[in-house]
Amino acid sequence: MRAKLLLAVASTFEAATGLGLIIAPSFLRLLLGKDVSGMSLAIARLAGFGLLVLGVACWPRVEANFSRVRAMLIYNLLVTVYLGYLLLASESAGKLLLPAIFVHVVLAVLFVGVWFKHQTT
Repeated sequence: MRAKLLLAVASTFEAATGLGLIIAPSFLRLLLGKDVSGMSLAIARLAGFGLLVLGVACWPRVEANFSRVRAMLIYNLLVTVYLGYLLLASESAGKLLLPAIFVHVVLAVLFVGVWFKHQTT
């Protein structure tokens, strides 16, 4: 998969998730399996702002800038590890947790491939 297309897909996914968290932070119930209320709603919206900004900042303009690829690689690796931890170490597992882990694993693997390709050129 070309780096620009991969960045476009990942950026769109993260920006859409960010918008979802801003508009309806209770969406986290589907991911974590627990109700979100009080301060958690504010934190979910803050996370939504961050995801929206990540998506916008990493959107490929003319070409796939390697710093955008690196940012998405690091983000997807960290999210994969943390969501996996949530699945294994806690009782917080909503309907979307396994699909979210799968999507981030696939994106991380694809970004690692782009990163290795960049390193060899």
